[in-house]
Amino acid sequence: MIADAAIDRMLQTEQERFRSANPRSAALGEQAARHWHRGVPFHWMLDWGTPFPLYAERAEGSTLWDVDGHRYDDFCLGDTGAMFGHSPPPVARAIARQAERGLTMMLGTEDAPAVADALAERFGLPFWQVTSTASEANRAVIRWCRGITGRQTLLVYNGCYHGAVDDVFVDLRDGVPELRRSLVGQVYDVRQHTRVIEFNDLAALEAALTPGDVAALLMEPAMTNVGMVLPEPGYLEAVREMTRRHGTLLVFDETHTISSGQGGHTRAFGPEPDLFVLGKPVAGGIPCAVYGFTAEVAARMESLREEGEKGHSGIGTTLSANAMALAAMRACLTEVMTPEAYAHMLPLADKLAAELQAVIARHDLPWPVLHVGARVEFLCASAPPRNGSEARAAMHGALEHAIHLYLTNRGVLIAPFHNMMLVCPGTTEEQVERLAATLDQCLEDLTK
Repeated sequence: MIADAAIDRMLQTEQERFRSANPRSAALGEQAARHWHRGVPFHWMLDWGTPFPLYAERAEGSTLWDVDGHRYDDFCLGDTGAMFGHSPPPVARAIARQAERGLTMMLGTEDAPAVADALAERFGLPFWQVTSTASEANRAVIRWCRGITGRQTLLVYNGCYHGAVDDVFVDLRDGVPELRRSLVGQVYDVRQHTRVIEFNDLAALEAALTPGDVAALLMEPAMTNVGMVLPEPGYLEAVREMTRRHGTLLVFDETHTISSGQGGHTRAFGPEPDLFVLGKPVAGGIPCAVYGFTAEVAARMESLREEGEKGHSGIGTTLSANAMALAAMRACLTEVMTPEAYAHMLPLADKLAAELQAVIARHDLPWPVLHVGARVEFLCASAPPRNGSEARAAMHGALEHAIHLYLTNRGVLIAPFHNMMLVCPGTTEEQVERLAATLDQCLEDLTK
């Protein structure tokens, strides 16, 4: 493996290189620190591991430029928000057109039926609703599932990703459920109503469902938040059978796994869930998310509504399904997230995965390369993880930090949270080859 001393040397060298190369970003950071808490408009902007925040000037397709004039091959793509490229022309045109006609009116527009038809055709579920974020969509889905089943318990996986939803912030540490240590200001113990198990463990799933009190299993078809964890053969089909047998609603959050294919992991590989959530990329980068559901779930939702008092349900916000979001989503679904886009992205992601694996093998490292469609990730570990605990144990923060900073200083951006990369319709073979060559030189410097 790679020596700690080599990692420390690279971090020191690359931090100095970044400081000297980005004076404009440094100056903007000092100005921003006057009134932005911690110096940034939102705290995730500090997660890149740079000595001070990098400031963007513009982005287009698969390329980003910073305020100091540096050009980057962008494989982060807004951590999936720009998964189909920065400012896709059809989306940009739709936004400009709608901006002159009204941004939000709390009314539908002519885009509404077209968006609903596109969602139903693409993902196979007949009924849909729009929210502003996937976090909001997941909160709505959790409420509906608890309401229509009359059950209180939610089941999630250790290390899961479902946005900023309090109910899912439960981890397993040495097999013991605990509140996620990063959760701020939580005043009640969500473990009272949330159960957590490991991915790929059918015995644990059966045991968690057997009491008959689980309203919904909220899951990604492949885990993406704790590194990438792929489902073992037959696992998802068994999940579908078990949830049906125990009367538990199955919810797929495909905000990240939409990379699998045009209809997400669900349409590419199955099985069909009862409810489906998609956020970030669905409107080309405009804040927007959707959740879909079966006709049976829709009927149960209507029955629940008839039982209650009409009025505030705790679901939705004023800007949900605003005119701008609908216009952007229509353009993205019909003109950007096309079969032709995936026909470019998926083979190029295969090439990226193969190139990275070759580079890693050239340096006699055991690191696996995993990918879900257009999403690729390498792990600084000896084997692919089966679950969240194994994935968390495999993380090497200092090494990942050094690699990310090295790549950034040479014009390559990957996701700052772990070694995740996305290929978009605008990504070129030259960019893929440049990423592989830069990683090759990085590992050469770390192992020489």
